[in-house]
Amino acid sequence: MNKIAIDLGFVQIYWYSITMLLGVIFGSLLTYTELKRLKMNTDYFLNMIFYVIIFGFLGARIYYVLFNLDYYLSNPTEIIAIWHGGLAIHGAIIAGALTIIFYSLKHKKNKQEIVKYLDVSVFGILLGQIIGRWGNFFNGEAHGGITTRAFLESIHIPNFIIEGMTINGIIYHPTFLYESLLNLIGLIILLIIRKVKKLKIGMITSIYLMWYSIVRFFIESMRTDSLMLADFKMAQIISIILFIVGLIGFIISFKFGNNYNGKES
Repeated sequence: MNKIAIDLGFVQIYWYSITMLLGVIFGSLLTYTELKRLKMNTDYFLNMIFYVIIFGFLGARIYYVLFNLDYYLSNPTEIIAIWHGGLAIHGAIIAGALTIIFYSLKHKKNKQEIVKYLDVSVFGILLGQIIGRWGNFFNGEAHGGITTRAFLESIHIPNFIIEGMTINGIIYHPTFLYESLLNLIGLIILLIIRKVKKLKIGMITSIYLMWYSIVRFFIESMRTDSLMLADFKMAQIISIILFIVGLIGFIISFKFGNNYNGKES
């Protein structure tokens, strides 16, 4: 699989960079659409999203670098080479959420407003993840263990993906695809339930945290390139924590949350 989409000689544009950019663009558009449906302040969102994108990418990179510190200390110029891969979604989620919270507090938004902006951002985050995972495909990374062509064909994996997951003659599980498809299911579920009359502010974020945590815990059990903390896969540790956060958040939202489809405070 060729990692380079466009080679102009003096500059090379990687598929990984393109998928990240597309994920940001279409994710932002989906969130913007949901904001308009809810008649929320779109100008406020457009100002905020600039910082969310910047700090989200920084968080994703810093997280990845910290758990590969020996390599990057030996190769410091690689720290900025994000087109080679190395963005951790958990770092982006944490940094992005904190940016929304601090930005909103600075602009004197109340708790319900802050959580509602987190809710609408979830749609864009999920779509960004769905698209962004394909960057891993072009980089030949984030795959699972060894499998066979027969097995992948039996579950109807397209041939171009099988070919892309054949590295040095060995076929690997396309875990990037499994995660992308499971995230697509999660997005469809959220798009369906977002119009439920009794949906409370905070439930969208909580369901996302629980859904993605289950998905990632399962996918991480198959991956061979996990970020490690001692003998434990870091993504699984974070998934457990975020699932608990999501469960607690759902209970709190159920008891105290305002109507998600109501007017902005």
